[in-house]
Amino acid sequence: MKIRAGFRLGYECPQPTPMMLCLNIHPSRRIDLLSEQVLEFSPPIEAWNYVDSFGNACNRIVAPPGLTEITTSFEIYDTGLPDPVPEHAVQHPIQDLPDDVLVFLLGSRYCDTDKLSDFAWQQFSGIEPGWPLVKAIVDFAHDHIVFDYQRADLLRTAHGGYVDKTGVCRDYAHLAISLCRCMNIPARYCTGYLGDIGVPKDPAPMDFSAWFEVYLSGRWHTLDARHNVPRIGRILMATGRDATDVALSTSFGPSILRTFEVITDEVSPEHEAAA
Repeated sequence: MKIRAGFRLGYECPQPTPMMLCLNIHPSRRIDLLSEQVLEFSPPIEAWNYVDSFGNACNRIVAPPGLTEITTSFEIYDTGLPDPVPEHAVQHPIQDLPDDVLVFLLGSRYCDTDKLSDFAWQQFSGIEPGWPLVKAIVDFAHDHIVFDYQRADLLRTAHGGYVDKTGVCRDYAHLAISLCRCMNIPARYCTGYLGDIGVPKDPAPMDFSAWFEVYLSGRWHTLDARHNVPRIGRILMATGRDATDVALSTSFGPSILRTFEVITDEVSPEHEAAA
């Protein structure tokens, strides 16, 4: 399967504003690229590439006063298979976890495990560790939160999502991640592209998506508490402790997001032949 993806973002700044950007696809997916994926800036500005502490491909810029547009467009190969379901994956004792995985057991900015720990142990302690426990947590988060773009809140934490019972994809992910960590399952936040491939078309404008991964049986496995079904065509951009680590942009000064357009479409064989 071939997927065409990209975006157009426009930031308006009143003064020169340093920014960190997390807008590239993840290095693990670059082998699947069928065309280059590069960021283009209008007006042209200098950008520095770097890899952050979580292995994400990032950029640094100083946005000039006025409107700066950032765009990218690329094609990528995908297997066309849905997310694997790790039904037989087992949970590791904490003492057996790799050192670099331990950080994903700890509370973080949006994953306030200290406020959810008592509830998590009351709710899930009787469930078999490993995949059955993860599945119970994902089912709970999916059923507990009602998706509502109008109720999105950039300051809402996992506990806030638990209390409010509403939010967007990041709120589902934060709640599920926090409950997994409370139950000693390493979990990390993911962001990327997820188009309407293999599912009915969503009439809402395309957006980036948030999901999460858990560490079981010696590797990371993809889960999605919002949709709670295996999906086709995920394109990973970045992973981190929570949404803070994978923010599309972090501005060190005032900035306003004026333009936001995302595309993620399967390239049909008919369209490809016509092209």
